Amino acid sequence: MMLAAAVAMAAASIPGVPGRQRAASEVTVRRDGQRWTADYRLGGRSPVWLFVKSVLPRERRTSWRLGSVKVLTPGVRIERLGNYDALVATSGTVPARVRLQFTPFSEDIEAGYDAALTFSDGSVALYGDQFWITPAKSVAEVRALGPSEDGPDGQSFRTRMNFIDRAGPVLVHGRRVARAEMDDGATYVVFGPATPVVGPAMTTLMDPAVPAWISGYLNGEMPKVLGRYQRELGPSPVGQPTLMVTWGGTLPNQPDQASLSGSVLPGLVVMTFAGARLQQPSDKAAQYARWFVSHEAAHFWLGQAVSYSTPAESWITEGGAELLAFRATAAADPKFDVRKRLAEARAECAPFLRNGGVASAYRRAADFRAYYACGALIALAAEKANGGDFPAFVRGLIAGPGADGEVTRAEWLAELDRVSGNGRSSAAVGDLLDRAHLDPEAALDRFAVETGITALFTPAAGTRT
Repeated sequence: MMLAAAVAMAAASIPGVPGRQRAASEVTVRRDGQRWTADYRLGGRSPVWLFVKSVLPRERRTSWRLGSVKVLTPGVRIERLGNYDALVATSGTVPARVRLQFTPFSEDIEAGYDAALTFSDGSVALYGDQFWITPAKSVAEVRALGPSEDGPDGQSFRTRMNFIDRAGPVLVHGRRVARAEMDDGATYVVFGPATPVVGPAMTTLMDPAVPAWISGYLNGEMPKVLGRYQRELGPSPVGQPTLMVTWGGTLPNQPDQASLSGSVLPGLVVMTFAGARLQQPSDKAAQYARWFVSHEAAHFWLGQAVSYSTPAESWITEGGAELLAFRATAAADPKFDVRKRLAEARAECAPFLRNGGVASAYRRAADFRAYYACGALIALAAEKANGGDFPAFVRGLIAGPGADGEVTRAEWLAELDRVSGNGRSSAAVGDLLDRAHLDPEAALDRFAVETGITALFTPAAGTRT
C-alpha cells in the first residue's frame, strides 16, 4: 500500500449533519480581488459564538483559523477553546455584526473537510460549513465540550450563508449563480474559472495541473466503480455525482512521498493528489488510486443513502467503505492482495485498542483511523455472518433500519444478529467498541475466533498468530 517512504491519507467522509434549528445568524462571504471577507449578522446576544467545524489540520495540529482569520470588528477576538475555535467578546456579548478577513486555508484537515481547495488556474473552492457558527453560554461551557460534528448537544443553530465573487458568478451544485445562498453548507462553492465537464456517468471538475495519467485514470475508473456499486448496492442515491480533483504539487521537502486525501459530500467526491511520485504512472500508484476512488464512492451508499447517528458510530460507514473498496479493487485488479491489506488493517487497529474502545476514538485526537482500520475488521465480521456477501448486508441496512436515512449502533448489531442467527458476533464487536485492551493482539485473536474470520486474513508480520 505504500507508494513511497510514506503516504499521507485522510479519507474524511463524515455524513451530513442532522436537522439544525432556526437560523440564528447570517454570513456573507465575499471575494474582492485578493481580499476575502466574511460579514456576520448574529441573531442573538451571547458572549461566545463557536465555529461548529473546528477540526485541526493533519500536520500542524493547531487551530488553522488562528493563523488565517483576522477579526476586524472591535470588542471581539478569535480563540481556540478546547475542541472549538470561537469568537469571544472582550466584555459582555459579541457585537451583533462582526467582520472577519481571511486567507483561504488549503492544508489537509484530518478527519474533516478541507476549508479550501485551490486550483492551478486561480480558482478556489470554499467549504461552506466552515462558516457555520452557533452561540454558547460561556467560555467555560465551550471548553468543556467534547468534539462533535454538530456543536453543543448536537443542537446547533443554522447559519444562513451567502457567497459572492466580485469577479463574476460562483459555481455551486454544478451551476453558475451570481450569489450562492444556502442554509446547509455541506458543499463546496467555487470562485474562479474552473469549469465542470459533464459526462455520461459523472461530472468532473479537474485541476489542469493534475497529471494527465491521473485525470485519465479517474475518468476511466470512477464510472466502473460506480457501476459496480450500483449492481451490488442498488441505484445511486445521489443521481449523477460530481468528481472534484485538485493537485497539491510535488511536495519539494518530501521528495519520496505521495499524498492522497479526499472526502464525500452530497453528490460530490473531492480528491487532492500530491507528490513527485504521482507525476508518472506506476502499478502501485494506479492500484492505490483505484482503492481510493472505491472508498470514496462507497460513501454515496454508506454515508449518504444511510449514515450513522453519532461520531462514535462512524465505524459503520468508514469500516464498511474500507471493505467495499478492498473487494472492488480486488475484483478489478487480480494483483491486489486483500488478505495482505486486511492484515495491514489489523496491524493498524491493534495500537488503538490499547488506548480505548473504537467507539470513543473520536475523543482521542490521534486515533481517528481506528474507525477505518478496526472498522474494516468489524465489517469483515458482518461479511462472514452474511455468507461472504457484504454488499447484501449493506443493502439490508439501507432497506431495513436505514430506511429513515440513519443506522444506529444498536440497529447495525441487530442486523448482524439477524444474519448470523446468534449473538456471538455482536458481542465480540461490542467488546472492541467499548473496551480498552492491554493486549490488543490477544483481543483481536479472540475477535477473529468469535466472528469466524480467522481464515480470512493473516496477522501482519511480527504479531501473534
